[in-house]
Amino acid sequence: MNATPEHQRILLDVADLDRRIQQAERARTTPAQGPRINELVKERQEQLRELTILTGARDDARTELARLESDVKLVEQRRTRDSERLAASTNSKDAQALEHELASLAKRVSDLEDMELEVMSRVEDAEAAVATQQALIDVTTAEGTELTTQAKAAVAAATTEGEHLTRDRAAITADLPADLLADYERRASRGIGVGLLLRGTCEGCRIMLSGTHLNEVRRAAPDAVLSCPECGAILVRTDESGL
Repeated sequence: MNATPEHQRILLDVADLDRRIQQAERARTTPAQGPRINELVKERQEQLRELTILTGARDDARTELARLESDVKLVEQRRTRDSERLAASTNSKDAQALEHELASLAKRVSDLEDMELEVMSRVEDAEAAVATQQALIDVTTAEGTELTTQAKAAVAAATTEGEHLTRDRAAITADLPADLLADYERRASRGIGVGLLLRGTCEGCRIMLSGTHLNEVRRAAPDAVLSCPECGAILVRTDESGL
C-alpha cells in the first residue's frame, strides 16, 4: 500500500485522538470516584444493619421501662387505696392486715424504682449508641452524596470531551484514503496502529530497529506504507527518523 507522507503523518494525530477518546470513555464508564462509592455503599449497608440492632435494643429497653412505670403506677394506686381503707378501718385485725400489705407494697415500689433506674440507664446508653451510629451513617451518606455528585460531573465532562474528540477525529480523517485508515484501524484493533520512527526507534513499541531494518526503511519510497518489524504498527518517517 502507498500513501503520501503527509497522510501517514496524520495517522499520528489520529492515534493520539484515539488514545484520548479511549481515556474519555474510561472516565465516562468508570469514574475515579466509583470504587470509593462502592465501598461506601457496602459500609452504609453494614452500618444500617448495626443501626437496626441498636434500635431494637433501645426499643426493648424503652418497652421494659414503660412496663416498670406502669407497674409502679399500679402499686402506688393500690397503696393509696389501702391507705384510705386503713384510715377508715375500725377493725384492728383488718387494720393489721392493711398495714402489713402497705409495708409489702412499699418494698415493691422501692424494688420497682431501683429497677427503673437501672433500665433508665440502659435506655440512655441505648439512645446514645443509636445516635452515634446514626451520626456515622450521616457521615457515610454525606461522603457518598458528595462523591456521587463529583462522579456525575466527571461523567458529563468525559462525555462532552469524548464527543468533541470524536468530531475532531472525523474532521482530520475525512480526507485520508479509506484503505490507509482501514489498515491503521485494523492494526490498532490488534495492538499498536501507528508509530513514529524517531532516531531509529519505533515510538509505538519503543524498540530500536536493527541496522538491516533501517536500511530497508532508507531504501523504501517516501509514499510506501511500512511496518515496524517488532510491533507491526505503520511506521511513519519524518526528518527526525534518523535515516
